[in-house]
Amino acid sequence: MPVAVSTGYYRFTDIFFEWHQVLPEPKDISPLKALLAYDALVHPDHPLRKAGIDGIELFLGTFPNGEMRLLFSSTQIEYIRYWLHAMRLTDAPLPIPASDYLLQSSDLTNCSPCVYRDAASLKKAIKTIEKNNRRMKGTTTLLAARRLAFEKVRTLWAARAGTWLALDFEAWDRDHTVLTEFGWSLVRWDDQHEHEQLAQRGHLVVKEHRGYTNTYVPERRDYYNFGQSEEVSKQAFKERICALVDEHSARGPLFLVFHDNSQDIKYLRSDALRAVSELEFILPDAPPARGVFVVDTADLFAALEGESSANRRALERVCIHLQIKTESLHNAGNDAHYTLLAMQSMAAGDPVDVQREKRWPNRTTSTDPKVAFEPWEEDSDYDDFEGLMPPGVPVAPAEAEVDADADADASGDANGEGTNFWQ
Repeated sequence: MPVAVSTGYYRFTDIFFEWHQVLPEPKDISPLKALLAYDALVHPDHPLRKAGIDGIELFLGTFPNGEMRLLFSSTQIEYIRYWLHAMRLTDAPLPIPASDYLLQSSDLTNCSPCVYRDAASLKKAIKTIEKNNRRMKGTTTLLAARRLAFEKVRTLWAARAGTWLALDFEAWDRDHTVLTEFGWSLVRWDDQHEHEQLAQRGHLVVKEHRGYTNTYVPERRDYYNFGQSEEVSKQAFKERICALVDEHSARGPLFLVFHDNSQDIKYLRSDALRAVSELEFILPDAPPARGVFVVDTADLFAALEGESSANRRALERVCIHLQIKTESLHNAGNDAHYTLLAMQSMAAGDPVDVQREKRWPNRTTSTDPKVAFEPWEEDSDYDDFEGLMPPGVPVAPAEAEVDADADADASGDANGEGTNFWQ
């Protein structure tokens, strides 16, 4: 009979500190500890090293209460067991950790790969995660984590340091590996000219993919609103994107701004581009000297409106509520620019509670922090009725928001306390 195999993730701390302590054979302890040492994990010859990735790839998982944990995948743990045995460092494959310690996708609201090039950056990441989790202690929802990130973005933006680069990709809707467009919009400050703000934006279209037209998503590649689109070859497409990221990460801290980042980060890291390896998903408290950090306007707006579930607003809806006029969305250049405008609108404002009350007065209650929007405020075509229908007259409600993580289940214990480490 076939046997079902569970896959998922294990906490880095469980594997690093606990696994070797409960091995049944004492002679297996040293080989495992040596393979899991910080310096060993980041070494180019480590068996978990993936081709084309400059460092060890681990995973950063977020729990429903907002806490984060650095993770190994279960595939990595399986490979470690069999590699040690294949190298004759253990007499038999090591026993795997108990299923109580296995985290599945339904236990997490988000899980993103992270690459660490050296032992120092790996140790720093673990300390940063622990520090962030201590701040989250006692909270019960994702909303607290989003609110913390919102205030960090305000602090970093007010410091007028680094480059804030909004990115967006469009792909053929029948095969998302076929990239058709890339758009960017950035703001940075020039220290040599008393923190003068400099802006830049653009839109690239892949020449070889001109024949791929969408079926389910609006086709808007020829409707860039902020300049002239450039049609480039696939090779030039890759080179331009890599050069853009390299140029601005070399200037100092680089804040990559996305709206719902998961797919765009996959594109940046794909074999077709390989434009970025190291990304920090936890924002620093103060402007750093260097580093590449992720800012997500979907999470920022969720903090602003008081959304404690995994639901995320579409870019169009966010812009409507922030009173940012949009045109020809689903063009990568336009989407990137509107994403940057949305980020600026929130980052340059007051603290989250004050800003929410200024934008939407008296829309929350003492028991429900989420803004209660009126039906006509949810309608993307409301401007068509403005002047014809006074406030208070409802219009057709907008299409329901898509909950990308509706099936996420908070059944996992974020603290990872188990009774037996072994199967």
